[in-house]
Amino acid sequence: RHKCCCPEGMRQRETNGSQGREMGHSGIGGNQNFMSRNHLGKLGIIALESCRELGAKVDRHLQEIRAADGYPQGSFLVRASSTRFANGEGKITLHESVRGKDIYILSDIGNYSCTYKLFGQTTRVGPDEHFQDIKRAISAIAGNAWRTTVVMPLLYASRQHKRKGRESLDCAIALQELERMGVSAVITFDAHDPRIQNAIPLTGFENLNATFEIIEKLVELGVSLDRSKMVVVSPDTGAMDRAIYYGDVLGLDVGLFYKQRSYETANGKNPIVRHQYMGPDLAGRGILVVDDMIASGDSVLSLARQLKKRGATDIYICVTFALFTEGVAHVQKAFEAGLIKSILATNLTYIPPTLRECEWFEEVDMAATVASVIDRLNRAESLSSMFDATEKIHALLKRQAALGQE
Repeated sequence: RHKCCCPEGMRQRETNGSQGREMGHSGIGGNQNFMSRNHLGKLGIIALESCRELGAKVDRHLQEIRAADGYPQGSFLVRASSTRFANGEGKITLHESVRGKDIYILSDIGNYSCTYKLFGQTTRVGPDEHFQDIKRAISAIAGNAWRTTVVMPLLYASRQHKRKGRESLDCAIALQELERMGVSAVITFDAHDPRIQNAIPLTGFENLNATFEIIEKLVELGVSLDRSKMVVVSPDTGAMDRAIYYGDVLGLDVGLFYKQRSYETANGKNPIVRHQYMGPDLAGRGILVVDDMIASGDSVLSLARQLKKRGATDIYICVTFALFTEGVAHVQKAFEAGLIKSILATNLTYIPPTLRECEWFEEVDMAATVASVIDRLNRAESLSSMFDATEKIHALLKRQAALGQE
């Protein structure tokens, strides 16, 4: 009889689990790589090609965090490489051992700057191939890591999270694939619909947001957040919860635009027929438009025109992901015409140089936040305070008010 299946083996596993809980292992059993009373396992980060820039920043922040605890100096990045064959197939190779480590795989499935040669033609790596690389990395680990967590800031296939008629359920299937491959948890930001976590109810799914960091950037830019001068506007009903939170935490009025769309599909999109506004008077007031992402940018510019017609002054658009799938030339024209004041977006997905150079674009750096999430998980500490940033935002606003009085 196999030692893990026989009664003696089962009793031994129960004993090991009890010992693990006593050592602070949260009941996961004995860990041969226990570093100290605060660390569950030796930390390792696999930053895939799509996430090299963000991964390097996260690594530097982690080194700073751990240096304060007397942790041995050195990078947490695991040396890894990606190989693409001429027919489009590929592989991930790890160049050092990950045995017994607490591994975090970082991937940006929205990074379209990665390219390879396919039958002699330069081809961009798409979301499907980036997700395949995540699975390749898990395969390269071959079950030797103590724990494997996937950090995917822009959740793969998150826009195909529900079914209307005979459609695929891409995001749910992808999450279940990761679960079957032994992934302990998936870390993401501002999922298009957080209810997608129901696809993997027995696997960790942490959905964070960038609210505090975006508000911190607004304060840094000197944007007035006075109730008489600013209104939070939701671009559609789907973003209403987000807008209400911004309004409550900042003490601002909230408005809503209802987007009436045509059911006739054009270029994969349902065109907007008209906007219907509901909310306070906008004349002479600035606007914070808050949403999870900008795709092409056409919708948000159409919204800005409606806001201007209602007398709005400066319009600030705050999103977690700015994709700009059709480039930024049309946004530049809108800025030059005085339609928008600024667009704020995080670096949780690829930002092309052309976007970084735009005077209307403001990058919100999230590397320190990602590093903090990884650090806490590796220490088996709660992430609760990171889900509700209300206290941090109020403290930030009080400090700013105190500086203003001086």
